[in-house]
Amino acid sequence: MSALIELNSVSRRYTNGGQTLTVLDNISLTISAGEFVAITGSSGSGKSTLMNILGCLDTPDSGDYRLGGRNTARLSPDELASLRREHIGFIFQRYHLMNDLTAAANTEIPAIYAGSNRSERRARATELLARLGLTGREHHKPGELSGGQQQRVCIARALMNGGEIILADEPTGALDSASGREVLATLTELNLLGHTIVMVTHDPLVAQHARRIIELRDGRISADNGPDTTSHTPFTPRVAPRSSLPRRMADSIRESFMMALKSMNAHRQRTVLTMTGIIFGISAVVTVVAIGEGAKQKTLENIRDLGSNIVSVYAGTDHTKANDSYLLLSDIPKLAALPGVGSISPEVTTDNNMTFRGRSVPVSITGVSREYFQIWNYPVLQGGVFPDGSQASQDIVLDENAVNTLFIPEGISPVGQVVFLGSVPARVIGVVKNTRDYGYSDVNVWLPYNTVMQRMTGKSTISTVVIRVRDDANTDATAENIRQTLILQHGKEDFRIFNLDKYRRSYEKSAMILSLLILSVASVALMIGSLGVMNIMLVSVTERTHEIGVRMAVGARRRDIMQQFMIEAVLMCLIGGVLGIALSLIISGIFSGTGTELTAIYSWQAAAVAFLCSTIIGMIFGWLPARKAAAMDPVTALAGE
Repeated sequence: MSALIELNSVSRRYTNGGQTLTVLDNISLTISAGEFVAITGSSGSGKSTLMNILGCLDTPDSGDYRLGGRNTARLSPDELASLRREHIGFIFQRYHLMNDLTAAANTEIPAIYAGSNRSERRARATELLARLGLTGREHHKPGELSGGQQQRVCIARALMNGGEIILADEPTGALDSASGREVLATLTELNLLGHTIVMVTHDPLVAQHARRIIELRDGRISADNGPDTTSHTPFTPRVAPRSSLPRRMADSIRESFMMALKSMNAHRQRTVLTMTGIIFGISAVVTVVAIGEGAKQKTLENIRDLGSNIVSVYAGTDHTKANDSYLLLSDIPKLAALPGVGSISPEVTTDNNMTFRGRSVPVSITGVSREYFQIWNYPVLQGGVFPDGSQASQDIVLDENAVNTLFIPEGISPVGQVVFLGSVPARVIGVVKNTRDYGYSDVNVWLPYNTVMQRMTGKSTISTVVIRVRDDANTDATAENIRQTLILQHGKEDFRIFNLDKYRRSYEKSAMILSLLILSVASVALMIGSLGVMNIMLVSVTERTHEIGVRMAVGARRRDIMQQFMIEAVLMCLIGGVLGIALSLIISGIFSGTGTELTAIYSWQAAAVAFLCSTIIGMIFGWLPARKAAAMDPVTALAGE
């Protein structure tokens, strides 16, 4: 018979509290294919440590362990996982089944890591469970099965990938007598079919079922009745059909995805609390962007309504009072002749009371030219504006507030009516919509500038000149020409220029900076939520240490474990991201429906970026917990509860 398992001078030592404890001391052992071996010994004799080394869960400190001729000391953790997956099946005293999975799903796990075809492995699991007397129990979870049934599921899992070597650790230790006899009968049957059985037990009666008994005492072999020399049925390796590499990868990701969902469902409260940070973080980012964009667009809309190509010239500078400087009517023709100037109007302002039929209201009076209404895009609601050549007429144009205050109560049309501004009579020729009132209730009226200067202010100077630059002209260049012309006219710069287009650009820049500032503050909430995901995933790794050990024992590689926890973290963040975007939509809808002029403008680009961010967050903050899980020692992980 060929040697399947060879140990040459194997020793295993542990250091605890500065003291070195030798658990296995110079063990040399050969087990041939097809043997049924029982390893016995009292507690602390080293039999469990020997079992871990035989199962490639642990490595010796000295000596050689060869499995099928391969020196395990030279193998990487993933290569050891491959040996476990393809050659070894474990039967544990405490079954080590995953409580969230059905009997069939528990049985399938080794085949998943082996890359077996999904339909084939399901059929194989059903066949094995039926063979072990569990027909009709395939979809029951461990909590719904008896101890004997759970151990049979454990045996089915050990046989899933063939189970050339069956390592049974106290297989009857947690069973009643009848169930124990059934398990031992199953092991005997498997041995007759060619499986190599290595059973660890402290019970001499259980050990008698084996053909060879090895006794350990204080880490050394104290007794061995010798290799089994009887003829054995040769083991026929099981060759399971494997899917293509892309199919195996997709299958692996799908299984990890399903396991992540089951894990999240098993800890629903913790999952919801963890996702809350991501939900509010993503929602804050998307909502802030939406509200900020709405505020920006509303302001820019107001500027566009005014006309972004408007230049206003005011008497006085930042360092002089307007009363000390002035603009003249003679400046108007000079400015109107400049290239790029489209429309121009002086402004002369004063205040007084406007009276109609005994009803009086304070008004703001502005003396302007006909072009003024064109410059500011004031829509005419009734009548018209000043005709050409009416600079000194006593015609008046009202805004809506004036009409609502004086004429609506009287129930008459204002056009053609005569009103008094102090003692000066004026005939109403039109009503316009004041696009510059910004929702205020102030009453504004307009008269020809000469009328205001001669009949009301008594001044020959003006305080403001407003100019609309032609659409095909450069506003900045035109504003500079205006400046140079007025300096030449006045001999000094005793005025100031306000360029609305420059203000618009400045506002856009400031709005962008403010948006980035607010966005950075909102991102802090997202970062806090992300740290919460990492913390919870670290807790999850600690809680699921035993599960990680079981997965490693049945053949999971480090990258399989890492993928499992990475997908769980990413999935948690993705779901949180979707819910965060949905919450943002609700908040934006409520905000837009409050009746305010400010509307939240939802951006799918921002939502897509937020969704992408939640994915990246899951990957970044899930990496550390996943790495911690993948780096676990299989023996330590299996011992964790």
